[in-house]
Amino acid sequence: MLGGKNILLGISGGIAAYKTTFLVRLLIKAGAQVKVVMTQSASSFVSPLTLSTLSKNPVLMDFVNEEDGSLSWNNHVELGLWADLMLIAPATANTLSKMANGTCDNLLLATYLSAKCPVYVAPAMDLDMYKHPSTKASLEKVESFGNRIVPAESGELASGLHGEGRMAEPENIVHYIESDLAKGLPLTGKRVLITAGPTHEAIDPVRFLGNKSTGTMGFELAKHAANLGAKVVLVSGPTHLNVDHAFIDLVRVTSAQEMYEACHKSYADVDVAICAAAVADYRPATVAKEKIKKQEGKMSIKLERTPDILKSLGEVKKDQFLVGFALETENELENAKDKLKRKNLNGIVLNSLKDDGAGFGGSTNKITFIDKNLEIKTFDLKTKSEVASDIWEEIISRIHA
Repeated sequence: MLGGKNILLGISGGIAAYKTTFLVRLLIKAGAQVKVVMTQSASSFVSPLTLSTLSKNPVLMDFVNEEDGSLSWNNHVELGLWADLMLIAPATANTLSKMANGTCDNLLLATYLSAKCPVYVAPAMDLDMYKHPSTKASLEKVESFGNRIVPAESGELASGLHGEGRMAEPENIVHYIESDLAKGLPLTGKRVLITAGPTHEAIDPVRFLGNKSTGTMGFELAKHAANLGAKVVLVSGPTHLNVDHAFIDLVRVTSAQEMYEACHKSYADVDVAICAAAVADYRPATVAKEKIKKQEGKMSIKLERTPDILKSLGEVKKDQFLVGFALETENELENAKDKLKRKNLNGIVLNSLKDDGAGFGGSTNKITFIDKNLEIKTFDLKTKSEVASDIWEEIISRIHA
């Protein structure tokens, strides 16, 4: 949700300023570019050097810089135009009052008054200050300007008292911003289930049957869904991939049976399900408890079918929009249409191993999307991120039709 966004963090002088080191880390981890502007008093609570190191940008405090005898100025107008959003945290009672009344006596406030982007404000002060009528009036006035107020939390305060006024924890601030940005997105309010990666079917304690799937396609589908506002359950087989997004619940499994159980646990509550995992079709009928020793001659392993996850979801489908994947090597279109019908799907994504750059292991894919009305749309070779975007565009056009 915050990936690629320019975030301007304004820090005013309160004890909660020490939390901004964690806040900067979280924003950067979410993929944002961060610049910090702070008041002189804020530097008594948190080191500008620390914030500069974490943000990888100079920390700005004054209108004018004096260095080696030369003067330069920090352009607050350019800062305000650079930002996709501004976050003032902590916002003290003093800073809130100045914001409410247009006082402009430091670089932070000048930048705030120049900002054309959404502004989020995280108040922080002692409980009596927070409850004071003047503070409430400031908050109401600041909010009336279109700014978003991140609610203060209750807890132990710097005074030793316990009550409301504590700045929201950094992770809660990030979650609030992401949730606010999600409003109005095409998948806001939707719940999505996605499977990804291979499954590993144990032969003995150290060996397994598997395939070359990396899980990239499923992870890209999950990230795109979350960035479109959906709450996502991502059920992944063994893969080196990871994802850190407030809207994605990553469930790691190993075998087809574990993936089957995880999918059915969530399926009843979702609006859309996409089965992008390359689930093993067979597993050893028995698993050796000890490592199988190499012997002379041939060895055979008796196999049995794994549960058909996609078909089982189609059998209990109610209002869910269910999408499967078909990786084919011959009679691609007819086999995909047959799978679409047999498994009671709303759509199917066809890959052909005959297409260069498609299938497992690479960074690209080439797909054909077929819906239940047999409407067919073929796409050019693209990156898997772009393919995920195309797939969601096809799904959204149908669920909102």
